[in-house]
Amino acid sequence: METHVESTRSSLDGGTAGLSVRLFGPLTVVRDGATVQLPASRKLRALFAYLALAPHPVGRSRLCELLWDVPNDPRGELRWCLSKLRGILDDPARVETSDDTVALDLGGSFVDAIDIASAAAKGVETLDLERLQALSEQFAGDFLEGLEIDRSPYFMSWVTAQRRRFSSCHAAILEHLVNNLPAGSGRVSAHIEKWLAQAPFDGRAHVALLENLARRGQIGACEDHLAAAALLFQSEDLDFAPVRDAWRAIKERPSVATPCARSMVALTPPVALAEPDAVPLRRASLAVMPFVEEAGIGLPRGGLADGFTHDIITRLAKLRDFFVIARGSVFALAERNIAPEDAGRRLNVDYVATGTVRSQPGRVVVSIELVEVRTARIVWAETFERRPDDVFAVLDEIGNAIVSSISNEIETVERNRAMLKAPNSLNAWEAYHRGLWHMYRFTRTENEQARHFFDMALKLDPTFARAYAGLSFTHWQSAFQRWGDRDQESALAFEAAGQSLLVDDHNPAAHWAMGRALWLRGEQDGSLIELERAVDLSPNFALGHYALSFVHSQSGDPKSAIGSSDHSRHLSPFDPLLFGMLGSRAMALARLGQFDEAAEWALKAAARPNAHVIILAIAAHCLALAGRQDEARNFAAALRKTHPSYCADDFIGTFRFEPDAEALFRQGARRIGLG
Repeated sequence: METHVESTRSSLDGGTAGLSVRLFGPLTVVRDGATVQLPASRKLRALFAYLALAPHPVGRSRLCELLWDVPNDPRGELRWCLSKLRGILDDPARVETSDDTVALDLGGSFVDAIDIASAAAKGVETLDLERLQALSEQFAGDFLEGLEIDRSPYFMSWVTAQRRRFSSCHAAILEHLVNNLPAGSGRVSAHIEKWLAQAPFDGRAHVALLENLARRGQIGACEDHLAAAALLFQSEDLDFAPVRDAWRAIKERPSVATPCARSMVALTPPVALAEPDAVPLRRASLAVMPFVEEAGIGLPRGGLADGFTHDIITRLAKLRDFFVIARGSVFALAERNIAPEDAGRRLNVDYVATGTVRSQPGRVVVSIELVEVRTARIVWAETFERRPDDVFAVLDEIGNAIVSSISNEIETVERNRAMLKAPNSLNAWEAYHRGLWHMYRFTRTENEQARHFFDMALKLDPTFARAYAGLSFTHWQSAFQRWGDRDQESALAFEAAGQSLLVDDHNPAAHWAMGRALWLRGEQDGSLIELERAVDLSPNFALGHYALSFVHSQSGDPKSAIGSSDHSRHLSPFDPLLFGMLGSRAMALARLGQFDEAAEWALKAAARPNAHVIILAIAAHCLALAGRQDEARNFAAALRKTHPSYCADDFIGTFRFEPDAEALFRQGARRIGLG
């Protein structure tokens, strides 16, 4: 829920009618301006807080398991608590019970934790200073301060998770306040102190303090703090060098009055422990914290969840798309019981992934969250539940989905962030993602824009393999779509792909670019070798599987084309190139004589919002072969609005069909007047 600052504060202070609930500090309920006297029962308070934050109705058995250590009558105690809750809320209808579930209806009321969580979900970086200040003031103490329940491990685990989650939100809010308040504001120092209290191992907080003290001429205080902070980091075996380097840069520059948050000093990016030979470059960075095996709460770490975590880290590193912190570092922090959000700040990464694995007779349940560290925003969350014959095969399938989803979600966030920056302020990583944003529009103008930004990225970093692959793709599109001289654009696509391979021969995107470039040159065998190499290097590289489907759909094995298409869609079900995955499947089905199915898949491809004209041509030919002439002619008419003289020769010339397939599609073209 979104609440105005004025109503937020008055509600918390008990100055307005209605219901307000404060979960930070001791649990407090204010109704119509008066604080409600709560019963002494700790479990009643725990139940109230848990239901207040539950996004869905909760089963009674779950609530009994959560709060009662197998008493004589857990459901009886639950009924007693619910009756008391109705009195606290002064409206029995607010406690909803149906189908053996319980929910609280707090609509129209104010709950501080929900307000903060809502702001974090939308992105604290989007909020103005007044809203940030109001949110900061809501942290009146720890989440459910003083509420501890013995012999209720599941509830205490939930409380601990919430405290960690909201501590991370508080740190993000404080960081954005510090980064946006004017340098002369008297509130900056107080916010920095709170930030350090929330995140004592966040190097940015220490640099902000040093900046603030130095701006006021307190160099001695800076040196004292530096010495104390160095000992603190040393006690935790953390690298303090980035903070020292930042302090040297602060001392060396002229003293100027600039906003505290607009610091000219930045911490160095994290070391790419999973990529020891990577060239230093600002890229997105990720830590995958060890998954928790819920059946093993209280037991030593190890087993199913740890193996699963290691597998995901390895697969993500093989993508070579962003920095992935190595297994040893994240497991070492987890062994010291460092919260995932805190670990992300200590490691100076952009994203942290956390999850749980629950293996029970007949099912495996894996839950995961991907969090943006600097804003405490949950970027992606999912729960996978399977009924396995082989638990390891199921975990492999779930791992595929997790790796692909993490990669796609990070790329989407980075792409959208790059679009919001001024073009002349982009670094190589941002320019590359700006290029991707334009590339996926699939028009001639946007393709030229994409090429411009890939060129910019390569000028800033000539060792950026994926930027060369992106540049190769823009030339490939120009050749494929006939936006330029096909031979010339094919040569440029091949040249850029070669540069990508020279920079990083282990990058799957480099081999993907080369495979597509070789297809343009008519070298199908070489193309398939390169594309197979791409998916060998990274089995989760969806575009590699799609490119294999594309090549096989025309003159290779159509059954292999269908398998590769299905696998690519399984790995990346919302991919910008999904129309191509569907279109390749349609052409392969047509070659197998399965015209009705081919028509249906071609229609799915054409329905994608960014599908280009060649996809419309595939739909027209497949529908014609299926005998759906009216629909096919509609697509043919749409084609000729853009290309008045479009005919079968254009379609055949775009692809590299074997003779039988060429004859088949010419037959379809003649049926709808494209022959």
